[in-house]
Parts: sequence; C-alpha cells; structure tokens
Amino acid sequence: MVGANQTSMVTEFLFSGFPKFEDGSLLLFIPLFIIYTFIIVGNLTVFFAVRMDAHLHNPMYNFISTFSFLEVWYTTATIPKMLSNLVSEKRTISMTGCLLQMYFFHSLGNSEGILLTTMAIDRYVAICNPLRYPTIMTPRLCAQLSAGSCIFGFLVLLPEIAWISTLPFCGPNQIHQIFCDFEPVLRLACTDTSMILIEDVIHAVAMIIAVLIIALSYIGIITVILRIPSVEGRQKAFSTCASHLGVFLMFYGSVSLMYLRFSATFPPTLDIVITLMFAVLAPFFNPIIYSLRNKDMKIAIKKLLFPGSPGWLSWLSV
Repeated sequence: MVGANQTSMVTEFLFSGFPKFEDGSLLLFIPLFIIYTFIIVGNLTVFFAVRMDAHLHNPMYNFISTFSFLEVWYTTATIPKMLSNLVSEKRTISMTGCLLQMYFFHSLGNSEGILLTTMAIDRYVAICNPLRYPTIMTPRLCAQLSAGSCIFGFLVLLPEIAWISTLPFCGPNQIHQIFCDFEPVLRLACTDTSMILIEDVIHAVAMIIAVLIIALSYIGIITVILRIPSVEGRQKAFSTCASHLGVFLMFYGSVSLMYLRFSATFPPTLDIVITLMFAVLAPFFNPIIYSLRNKDMKIAIKKLLFPGSPGWLSWLSV
C-alpha cells in the first residue's frame, strides 16, 4: 500500500471489478464455482479419455488432449482467485502474486494460441494431402510441436514480465479488472511505460499472423471438402474440423476484442464481460464442443467413465 512518504511503494493491488458482498457477490460465486468445477472435470475427462484409448493415439486427438490439459491450468491461474475475491472483503493480491498470475495466464494463453494454429495446419495437411499425412505428421513431430508450443508460450513472455517487475508502483493501487492483466497494471506504474507499446505491437502482429494462418488453412480445407462428390464424405470430412473451428472462433474472437482494439476503450462492465468470455466461458464450452459431435471421443469418454457399461449407455456413442 502507499505510505506517508514519497518513496513508499505499492506492495499489493486491490481489485475493483468485483461487486461488494452486500450487492450479491455470493450469487456470482455459486455459478462461477460450478463452471470452474465443470471446466476441470470436463477437460481432464477429455485429456484422460484420449490418453487411455489407443484408438485416439493420433496427432489430432493428441493435440486436443494437450489443449484440454492447458485449459485446466489456464483457468486455475485466475478463477480460484476470482472465487476468493467474491467472498472476501479484502480483495487484494501481492505484487509477486500479480506478476505470477499475469505470467502464467498469458503464457498458457499463448501456448493455447500456438497449439490452435498447429491444429489448423494439421487438419489442412490431413485433408488436403491425405496420402502424405502419415509420413509428414509423425508421432515424433506431433510430440515436438506440442512441447514446442508450450515451451515457446512460456519463454516469450519472460522479458516483458521481468521488465514490469522493475517498474515503480507508488499509487494508486486499484486494478479495474477481475484479475491482473497487462494494461490495467501498467496504468498504475508511476513511470513512462511507452516502451510496452513495442511489445504490444509484436503481440498483436503475432496474433494476427496466427489468425491468418488458421483462416487460410480452413479456406483450403473447405475448398477441398466442397470438391468431395458424396454428401456423406463431405459431412465426415467437415465433422473432423468443425469442433476445432468452433474453439478457434470462440477463443480468438474474444481475445481479439480485448487485445486488438488498440486505442479503443470500452466501458468497465463490457471489459469484464469480454474477459469472462475468453477466461471462463471458452474453457467451459471446449470439452462440450470436442465431445458433443465427435463419435470417437464420446466412445472414449464412455469407456473411461463407465468401463464395462451395459447396452443402455449406448446413447453416449450415438
């Protein structure tokens, strides 16, 4: 907090994006807790279903399982603290805690973004060049791409976090958001932070490139699918890509609204709604999207949850 003299520095931040307890924050705690529980259970179910079913040991499902595993930690970086703030009168976070939250949340988000781009390229090669696909997307390359997405996602943010940790924060200490994020935290620094604009531009360019790669991949995929003569063949080909396309639109759509708006400003309430879209709702819908219309995934989940199940559970694989 800010002391009496001018050399005192902020040691903790106060979140001001949460309603007060008497304003009904407990009513928000219950649905958020249920959503968080579903996110953890749903994504871990997808992860273990893929890992334990030999029929799903191929690049597409390995990427999906890695993505689901990242989603567990992506939400754990922010939601538990949100839940704590909803039922606590002291809605603060230490300087170190804030830096760690920013680092892990954005590193995991970067890893997911790179992985989504990798998944789009994987589907493009599988559908547009099926004969060479097994020799191109080998298990070794698949593992390297998954590991590389995570390693690069965590390394790329280290310089920015290290730089922010050296900035002086001498008050005020109110973060107008529901978790620590770059823009609201940097706004509180009592020094020139214009250098961060360079990194912001780099992040924006990287995000635009990823979106373009995914968009071009799916344009090529759709073009090839439309040339398939049989309706059944087209439906089967599209069904393998529909879930990934849905996750891509949800993830990058909300992230773009938050981080590609440049000088545009939104009301605080709209900022929080957009934040909840990519920090809470996207991870909530991901396990539903990946399992709802995917017959192989539903069969694997059935085997995981109901081993040796009787015929009355056959609806899970319909």
